[in-house]
Formats: sequence, structure tokens, C-alpha cells
Amino acid sequence: MLFPALTLSALLLQTSCTISEVGQKTKDGLSKSASFLSSNTKKAYHKGKDALGLSKKAEAKPKPMTVAKKAFGKMPDGTKVSLYVLTNANGMQATLLDYGATVKDLMVPDRNGDLANVSLGFDNLKDYREKSPYFGCTAGRYANRIAKGLFTLDGKQYKLAANNDPNHLHGGDRGFDKYVWKARVSETDTAVTFTRRSPDGEEGYPGNLTCKVTYTLTNKNELKVEYEATTDKPTVLNLTNHTYFNLAGEGAPTILDHELTLPGDKYVATDETNIPTSLDDVSGTPFDFRKPTLIGKRIEADHPQIKFGKGYDHTWVVKRDGEGLAHAATLRDPGSGRVMEIHTDQPGIQFYTGNYLPGDITVGQGGKPYPFRSGLCLETQVFPDSPNHQGEEGWKSCVLRPGETYVHVTVHKFRAD
Repeated sequence: MLFPALTLSALLLQTSCTISEVGQKTKDGLSKSASFLSSNTKKAYHKGKDALGLSKKAEAKPKPMTVAKKAFGKMPDGTKVSLYVLTNANGMQATLLDYGATVKDLMVPDRNGDLANVSLGFDNLKDYREKSPYFGCTAGRYANRIAKGLFTLDGKQYKLAANNDPNHLHGGDRGFDKYVWKARVSETDTAVTFTRRSPDGEEGYPGNLTCKVTYTLTNKNELKVEYEATTDKPTVLNLTNHTYFNLAGEGAPTILDHELTLPGDKYVATDETNIPTSLDDVSGTPFDFRKPTLIGKRIEADHPQIKFGKGYDHTWVVKRDGEGLAHAATLRDPGSGRVMEIHTDQPGIQFYTGNYLPGDITVGQGGKPYPFRSGLCLETQVFPDSPNHQGEEGWKSCVLRPGETYVHVTVHKFRAD
């Protein structure tokens, strides 16, 4: 037994290894072999999956676009009022009411991705019914003013309510903003369509009018508003959305620090009751917004039109090169970076700086007050008092006849820079 022991010792001395080192090397060799086999097994497995077309990573699915319906209150006659929350894949939201086919909230991201509601409104139905200065509503049958509440169509004169003494405003004593519309949620888009039938003679207007308004929220952070209407008698029609915007967030104290661009080179000048008198050039006036300009820069200018409107309350002629949608306005809040572009197929856009916000709205939907000029409107439409300018050069007709379809499309494009 001495010879084998001496032989093993000699071998260990020749390899300069201890018994434990030999064991470790043997263990390492086995480990490497196992690792080699495992690696090759994995490669063979994945190669097989590749051959079968099973190795592609599942693409990240976008967040679902949703529409949620919730109760909002009841009318005095018991009619239920609901709100509809549209959410796109980016988290932007548009909340709508079937009362007045109204835009209640618009949750829009700033340059840091933080969301804020840029639409003025209320958190309860009672305030909408009793206090609202047309917050977010669909204004109609005729948005804006008609002189002295009178117009003649096909030789017959029609008398409307003079609810904005001495003129008619936004459809009269009970315009479209004060009705509960029927709502239908789209099965394919993040959209809600509101419909109502306005009977012949409602607020003095002729014809049974069937109309619908569709709001669609896209993944491009666009709110698209589409109007359609038909009638069984000749009538006049001008529908628009009356959202009050503050891109710093509703409840921010002013919109005078916003920058506005209005590409149009003409605007509708008015008399002291806001009834049109002429189409005037913006050049050399406080109405020149062809380049981005702070709203507050010239709002107190010594200009008769500023005095008539108590600020800006005028329609700009939308500059266009052809049919379809044209760029009507760009609004930017430098503080948050939020930007809203408006594109429309309408001939005009009414810019209103909240000159008649009553000041007694002490609590808006965010729990903050809405003071003078804390919201602004950019309403796409035909020109004010168009029923009394039928056939005049530069004035698009507002007359709708049986067999025709009224169509109006406006897109609000939101981004941040």
C-alpha cells in the first residue's frame, strides 16, 4: 500500500495541487459542462420557437380608450341628467353632460405631463340651471345675436325673444343649452352623440328641427365636435360650443396672460349693442392677432370697438384657401405650456374674453372663484345677425331648407410645449 500512496503524492506534487483543489477543479468542470449543456439547450429551445414563429415579444398594448356614464342629477320634472367621461390612451379626459350637450371638463396635460381641467363649469346641476353663463353648452338654435329679435325669411317676419336687450342671444329664453338631450355612446370610437328635436315654433323659430352633436376624443389629444341638422320648413340655424377656456386650469385668476393667434385679417365690427355694422381690416387696430399676442396687451385700448364689447367680443373672419377645415385660432398659456389649436369649416370665430362673467360665481367646479376675465371663448360659427344679412357679399348663408343638411365640424387640438 506504500507504493500507491507515494505515487499519488508524486502526482499531486507534479500538478502543484492539493486534494481539495482537485475536487474544486472537478466541480468547476462539471459546472461548466452543465452550463454549456443548459446554454445549448436554451439556444435550441429558442431556435425551435423562432422556427415556429412563437418567439416574438408581445407588443405593449395601448391603454384602453373608454367612455363611462355616471349620474349627475335630476331636472325639476324628474328627468335624469348624466355625465359621460371620455378617456383616451394618453389619460386626457373630456367630461360631457346631456344637459345642454355640454362640455363640463377637459383634463389636458401641461409640459410636465400634469393634467388640469381647462374648462370652466360647475360640479352640480343646480348651478348649471340657475347660474351658468352658457358654460360649455351647445348654443342654439341661433348662437350669438340677432338684431332686435327680428328676421324675415321668404317674405315672412319672425319675432324672437329679446333676451339680450334689445337683441336676441343664443336661442332665446330657453335655448338648446337648457334642455336634456338624448345620448348615445359610440360602439367604435371614444365618442358620444347627443340628439334633440326642436319643435316648430320653439322660441319663435320656424320648422321642426332635428339635430345632433357628436363629441369625439382621439388619441392625438383632439376633441372633435360635429353638428348635423335637418328641418321640415325653411329656418335659420347657427350652432356652436360655448366652452370657457383657461389653459392654466379653471380657477386660475385671468386669461390676459395667454397668447392668442387669429390668422384672419378681417373682423366683424359692431354697434354699441354688439350688432354687426361692417367687415373691417385688423391692420393697425387692437384686433390684429395675426402674430401671437398677449390678450391683455391691448384689451383696454382707446378704440370704439373695444368700448362697445367691453373688451373683445367680436367675430374674426376665418382665413381659408379652400374647402374643409381651416386654422381659425391658436391659444397658448406660457406658464403651463398648454396649447390649443382650433380648426373649423365655419366662416367665423367669436373671441370673447369673459367680459360679462358676473363675479358672483364664488365656487366653480374646482372649488375656486371665477372672477372677471378668468375664462375666454372661441366659438366657431357664422357671423352674428346673419339672418338679416342674407345674400350680402362676404356673408355665408345661415338658412337651412328642407332636403338640406346643416353640417359643422370643429377640431380642438391640444399639445404642450
